Amino acid sequence: MALLETRGRVSGNLVSTAVGFVEEANGSLVVAAGSEDADWALNLRFTARCTATIGERTFACEARELSDEARSAAIRSLILKYGTPAERLGRGPAFLLQPVARET
Repeated sequence: MALLETRGRVSGNLVSTAVGFVEEANGSLVVAAGSEDADWALNLRFTARCTATIGERTFACEARELSDEARSAAIRSLILKYGTPAERLGRGPAFLLQPVARET
């Protein structure tokens, strides 16, 4: 699991949630919500910048919502990684989280 930190679209506060992910060869993460109204996914739609933590590694990301074939491939990869508990995937949005350099 990865810890994903987003900015709340209503409160503006930082919010953390654990999400399943698949890491791409280039370091990007693929994530998907189990429902259309998952707060973290709605937050990413509102503000694409987020922070991901995997183990001891924390990095800034820019989220891009996936559609069509890319979304289907992402959901398939997540289900293959996590198995049947991930069967709700496909009901919500999927994102590619691309690492970005931190601004100074």
